[in-house]
Amino acid sequence: MSALADLREKYGIEFKKSLGQNLLLDDNINRIMTDAASITHSDDVIEVGAGLGALTGRLCKHAGRLLAVEIDRTFMPCLEDQFGKLPNVRLFRGDILNHSVPKLLGEYIPGGTVYKMVSNLPYYITTPILFHFWESPVYFERMVVMVQEEVGMRMGAPVGAHDYGVLSLAAQYYSHVDIVHKVPNTCFQPRPKVHSCIVRLRNRPGQRFEGVETEFLFSIIRAAFSQRRKTLRNSLTRSGNFGAPQEAVMDALDATGIDPGRRPQSVSLDEFAALAAAIGERIGGAGTERGRNA
Repeated sequence: MSALADLREKYGIEFKKSLGQNLLLDDNINRIMTDAASITHSDDVIEVGAGLGALTGRLCKHAGRLLAVEIDRTFMPCLEDQFGKLPNVRLFRGDILNHSVPKLLGEYIPGGTVYKMVSNLPYYITTPILFHFWESPVYFERMVVMVQEEVGMRMGAPVGAHDYGVLSLAAQYYSHVDIVHKVPNTCFQPRPKVHSCIVRLRNRPGQRFEGVETEFLFSIIRAAFSQRRKTLRNSLTRSGNFGAPQEAVMDALDATGIDPGRRPQSVSLDEFAALAAAIGERIGGAGTERGRNA
């Protein structure tokens, strides 16, 4: 706590609620995150939200190269003083969501063979950042993130759970999900109202379901959960999110044996994939490998 206060005073730093800035006081949590990522000197690592550099300091000792991204310009002098002269660390100031991941890596740590992401993510943009990396053409072998505990539970929620939804299905699609450690709110300054947890995402390489395009699959999943209390019949046939006619949707539900009276939280990832394939076939191959290559 005193070290944090000294850094804040030295660099004139004020925490910005709008950026979700809650700095970690317990360095043991940084150790747990670094260990969970299993970083070696062959790995290139990107950290989003470097803050005052506590996690950065641990990551750079293990990684071959590290790109630390920070949105707040007032934190940069602190980071530059600590890491600016280290040969394996690159610093970038900006909003990760406004920048292409491949372009950033190509400019700052090009030619890597194994990429990992380790970050203490701001609560308010956790989900967009996760999708930003999942949907990137660059494959990240492992991602270890600290997130709001509720979000971590949603990521690992099984089918049928009350918090099962789009994020649960995305995490299952792209990754194997492990809840590594729970972090109480007393470990942060300023203290947030909620607790956190460390989630390890061991990402899957390549496309999960052969013949079903990811974008089309998730357009159906998002349409289904846009009205999660409604049945699949209502949410999918009345949604313009993926542009399938009602007749094609109902025919595909029948062909896959999925009861149109079911609610989306009862439908597994495999069932959604089968439904996407069946709908795609009925609208001229859209969303399938065949349609893309026609």
